[in-house]
Amino acid sequence: MNLLKETFTLNNGIGIHKIGLGTWQSAPEDAYNATRYALKNGYLHIDTAYVYGNQREIGQAIKDSGIDRAKLFITSKIPAEWKTYEESIKAIDESLEQLGVDYIDLMLIHAPRPWSEMFEYPIVNRYYEENSEMWRALEDAYKIGKLKSIGVSNFDVDDLEHLLEKATVTPAVNQIIYHIGNTNPEVLEFCQKNGILVEGYSPIATGRLLGNEKIEAIAQKYNKSIPQICIRYLLEKNILPLPKSIHENYIIQNADVYFSIDKDDMDYLDSL
Repeated sequence: MNLLKETFTLNNGIGIHKIGLGTWQSAPEDAYNATRYALKNGYLHIDTAYVYGNQREIGQAIKDSGIDRAKLFITSKIPAEWKTYEESIKAIDESLEQLGVDYIDLMLIHAPRPWSEMFEYPIVNRYYEENSEMWRALEDAYKIGKLKSIGVSNFDVDDLEHLLEKATVTPAVNQIIYHIGNTNPEVLEFCQKNGILVEGYSPIATGRLLGNEKIEAIAQKYNKSIPQICIRYLLEKNILPLPKSIHENYIIQNADVYFSIDKDDMDYLDSL
C-alpha cells in the first residue's frame, strides 16, 4: 500500500496527504533537488514557508515535475515577525508569486510570537490581537480562493483559545514539533477535540533520535529504521508527519511506513 496517496480530511472537507516533505533548513538548491526527488517518488505534499527562502526553487521543481497542480498539496507560512493584516496579505501574495501558483493549499501563521520571543519565559506579550489580525487576513484570502485551507503553527492551547474567540473559520491545522521524547499531549487533545489536525515537524528530532538504542530495539523488532519508527509513531496518533531529507534514498525510506506499531510498543515509546 502507498501511504503517500492516502489523506486525512481537514475540517473544511479537503484532503491532505498523510506524509509531507519538510523543507525547513533546506538551502535553495537542496530544496529544489529534494522536492524533485520527492515528487518523482510519489510524494504529493510539500511543506515550505516564506522565511525558508526556498519557495522559488520549490515552485520550479513543482513546475519541472510536470505533475498536475491539482494533484499536489502545497503548504506555506506567514513569518512570525509579520504581525499586521497588511504584512500577512503581503506574505500570502509574495508566496503565491514565488511558488508560481494560483493558490496555496494551506497557509499558516508560522508562530504566535516573533521567534526572538518564542522561547522566553515567562511570556511577556501573547500577541492575541496581532494574531487575530493575521487570521483575518488569512480568512479574507481563503474566502476569495487564494488559499484552500488556513491554519497555525507552534500555537499552544492558550493561543488557540484566544484565536477561536474572534475567528469565523476554525484553523484546519496546527503544525507543532512532535517526536518521541517531546510530545505535547495537551495541545494534541485540544486540537483533536476541536477538529484541528496536528502536523508534526521534526519527527526524528532533526536527527537527534538517530542512534537511540531504545528506539533501535523497537526498529529491529519491526525490521524498520529508526526514522521509519519515528514517522509511524506520529501516524499511529493521527498526526501528520513532515520528515525532512535532501537525500533521495532517505526520502523514499521515510514514506515506507505502511505498518502498525503494537499498543505496548507505543506505550513504551510514549514513556521515553
